[in-house]
Amino acid sequence: MTVKFKTLDDIEVAGKRVLVRVDFNVPVQNGQVSDVTRLERAVPTIQELVDKGAKIILLSHFGRPKGAPDPEMSLAPVAEAFSHLIGKPVAFAEDSIGEPATRAVDNMVAGDILLLENTRFHAGEEKNDADYAKGLAANGDVYVNDAFSAAHRAHASTEGVARLLPAAAGRAMQRELDYLAQALAAPKRPVMAVVGGAKVSTKLDVLHNLVTTADKLIVGGGMANTFLVAMGIEVGKSLAEPDLAETAREIMAKASKAGCEILLPKDVVTSREFAANPETHVRMADQVQADEMVLDMGPDSVDSYAEALEGCATLIWNGPLGAFEIPPFHTATVELARFAAQLTKNGSLVSVAGGGDTVSALNMAGVVDDFTYVSTAGGAFLEWMEGKDLPGVSVLAV
Repeated sequence: MTVKFKTLDDIEVAGKRVLVRVDFNVPVQNGQVSDVTRLERAVPTIQELVDKGAKIILLSHFGRPKGAPDPEMSLAPVAEAFSHLIGKPVAFAEDSIGEPATRAVDNMVAGDILLLENTRFHAGEEKNDADYAKGLAANGDVYVNDAFSAAHRAHASTEGVARLLPAAAGRAMQRELDYLAQALAAPKRPVMAVVGGAKVSTKLDVLHNLVTTADKLIVGGGMANTFLVAMGIEVGKSLAEPDLAETAREIMAKASKAGCEILLPKDVVTSREFAANPETHVRMADQVQADEMVLDMGPDSVDSYAEALEGCATLIWNGPLGAFEIPPFHTATVELARFAAQLTKNGSLVSVAGGGDTVSALNMAGVVDDFTYVSTAGGAFLEWMEGKDLPGVSVLAV
């Protein structure tokens, strides 16, 4: 997916009302924001607009309120948290359209920041309703989308309103798209992809797309077990999807035809119980006992993956190699992540990673800041890996 789009460099904002779609869907506990990562990523765009004398009106969803107001899912606490982060007052309007929004916008002067209430308090948001989009657009002169994590949804605040106003990408969106293009649309080769996680069924589209775009593909986690089953290898009591064995064989055949080498584990770490620090064994992949579970890749596998990665110029990573939440089954993921981070710091590798479990695993390895780019986008990152058009990005095309 390569899209040419306008950025903040291409639009005049001084004195204008700028609707900025952010992703402020952050964890809130006891009325306090407990993780400000997404708020921090919005700061560069908003600070730039403040400096340029715009009136900044922020749009965001929060939770799943099912199209009606729900006090538990109000963005009010987020306005206060963002105010502390950006170092100036952030006003709050009790609705995203209508009189409360209009009144708050009319009271703004250049450099002011206003957060509108949760867009999902209106059923028209998720339905991409034209009237709701018009209600949002009525309070803006320009639209800026800085929420890549919501760009896979064709909602009123991500797609509908962008058709009604001059539209551009914010700095966080711009940065994300630039790195993603660098990793998949026009990458330096060879390209290695790492796809892990529990089930092949959740990543079929990703696998089908990557075997045609990557040069090497590591399949890890429970997904690897399904591929082993497809090759006639017994995996004991391991998590696997035998009904997808034929699909796995089709993916392997497609990879072979496209010249993509699929790397499966040579050896594995097994246990008879799924618990922290149990008795474990390292076995060849075809020597798993009937009462054992495969819970991580073995040391020989990690060494071979590292050797393959050393010859690559680009890495795309989604999903852990093992049951990383439970020690010691984080070992393979952590070791390969640290090796990738070292190659990145040495300047020989462009490394892009994303997806919820992936970010957690890279945090565990202590390498999030060492990868070229780590996306927190989740669903949008996955759909990008699947090669799909993202409505919130496509609508910004010029």
